[in-house]
Amino acid sequence: MSKNILVISSSLRSGSNSEALADSFIKGAEDAGNKTEKILLNKSIDFCEDCFASQKMDKTVTNYDEITVMKIMHDADVIVFAMPIYYYDMSGQMKILIDHASCLYSSDYKSHDIYFLSAAAEKEDDIDEQAGHILKKWFNEYPKFKFCGTVFAGGVNGPNEMSGHPALKKAYDMGNSIK
Repeated sequence: MSKNILVISSSLRSGSNSEALADSFIKGAEDAGNKTEKILLNKSIDFCEDCFASQKMDKTVTNYDEITVMKIMHDADVIVFAMPIYYYDMSGQMKILIDHASCLYSSDYKSHDIYFLSAAAEKEDDIDEQAGHILKKWFNEYPKFKFCGTVFAGGVNGPNEMSGHPALKKAYDMGNSIK
């Protein structure tokens, strides 16, 4: 049985290295027979006011695309967060989206397997640790979320530097393992 996989990519740059990871994950997932949808967070996103109105209304309180994204997140079987690491943390667009996702908490959302893909100029293995920590803490608050894996690509700075990077195969294999 195929799964509905949502990939959310938050890089604003054309030829993004984190998006290359996302595309490789998608290829693997589709080769395994899954349905995928990719959303690019390449527009301005309204800040969340943390007013808890979204939990009472089961939808984010905004007049922008976040409403559509939250609906798709609500119904997905798998959610993949793909992002560049900026100064040892996630992109601002992704953090704002996660803030808005509080509307899922009180809703009857489907169970989700969660994956994290990231890329950074720095090569050290722990570069994505801060962003991963925040995501894992967020996932742990939601009883139906299950953190399933991460792929980090270090040493890629400029656009289109992922060619031949071993993380591309890891992302493909991770996507391909979803059955």
